[in-house]
Amino acid sequence: MRILHTMIRVGNLERSLAFYTEVLGMRLLRKQDYPDGRFTLAFVGYNEESEGAVLELTHNWDTTSYELGNGFGHVALAVDDAYAACAEIKARGGKVTREAGPMKHGTTVIAFVEDPDGYKIELIQKV
Repeated sequence: MRILHTMIRVGNLERSLAFYTEVLGMRLLRKQDYPDGRFTLAFVGYNEESEGAVLELTHNWDTTSYELGNGFGHVALAVDDAYAACAEIKARGGKVTREAGPMKHGTTVIAFVEDPDGYKIELIQKV
């Protein structure tokens, strides 16, 4: 077994696709409209689905926003340099909610950014 994807619901698919592709540098792997169900699924990631886990962005056509709830934590991405990644994300119009630096009670360098729907993405600097 292996993890295939994590699904998150988004209020505006084009805005979310722009964030994940233009700000975080992922690729749109596939996208499918389901007119009878009034939703679209878009899969984004850094690798092909056969090679690694990806994100499934679900857009229900009649819903423009969601309450995130308190159960979801974040999606984590490995980066070579968290400080440089934050600078690049800001330059691309992204929102950094926790600047790069050592995690509390540890030495791993992390940062957090937020997507247009408010989902948290943790950047973890490779050791």
